[in-house]
Amino acid sequence: MGERDTFSSCHPAVVFLYFCLVFLFSMFFTHPLCLGISLLCGLGYHIYLNGRKSLRYLLGFLLPLIILAALVNPAFSHEGATILTYLPSGNPLTLESILYGLAAAMMLASVITWFSCYSAVMSSDKFVYIFGRVIPALSLVLSMTLRFIPKFKDQFTAVKEAQSCIGRGTENGPLLKRLKNAVRILSIVTTWALENAIETADSMKSRGYGLPGRTAYSIYRFDGRDRAALLWLCFCGFYIISAWAAGGFYWRWYPTVKGTDWTALNLSFQLMYMLLCLTPVLMDVYADIRWKRLLNGGTEI
Repeated sequence: MGERDTFSSCHPAVVFLYFCLVFLFSMFFTHPLCLGISLLCGLGYHIYLNGRKSLRYLLGFLLPLIILAALVNPAFSHEGATILTYLPSGNPLTLESILYGLAAAMMLASVITWFSCYSAVMSSDKFVYIFGRVIPALSLVLSMTLRFIPKFKDQFTAVKEAQSCIGRGTENGPLLKRLKNAVRILSIVTTWALENAIETADSMKSRGYGLPGRTAYSIYRFDGRDRAALLWLCFCGFYIISAWAAGGFYWRWYPTVKGTDWTALNLSFQLMYMLLCLTPVLMDVYADIRWKRLLNGGTEI
């Protein structure tokens, strides 16, 4: 994660609330405009956090995933009133199944993108800070789980390189030997993971983690900026949930495609949803403009 990200420096409660709202709306809104807003805003924030690496992420992972998910649905789902043609199996190929496949692919891609942003911004210590006193055991397990995959990947790479240096890599020898080497590497990394989990548990137990009355040092302070961000997120969440309950985001795909009318009120719901998704990027852009203005000798905005 880039150090220039302003939103990640907010209080963990503010950051966690933001991602909860984004995950909730991204997984349950099926309106095509909502899906497009969620995906594009998630990609924008992902690019801001990771730079040009996000382009490889988009082209190498998300794009094939979207294409695959879009093709799978019409191959197995034949609902819909608009029949385009018939497959060799005799099942109809409908326009609604194709559109729903694209919508499901966009939803899947947006959720994965937002989870990638979440893992970059919401570190394990922030998660433990929020839930450590409420659910200490579960928060510890979840924080360990969230950081397990990158640590396991780094350790696997290190062990693989070490084994390759002594002629036991997965590229050395015939196929049977390479398989044995791969199993040996996996066994080493698995043993390391189990030992690391035991050591972490013993360390936390010796420090009195989870005991009543235990205090903890915290570097997080809830300041005026966090209060303003929290009020903004609560307002956006209340506005969007109220619009959701009133049917402002209604959209159906079967048997025919039908949704809400494109009125000014409904467009305001979409605009508020877009502003919610863009909140981190807007905060970062504002901080960059203010910083550049200060460097150039101007007054603070």
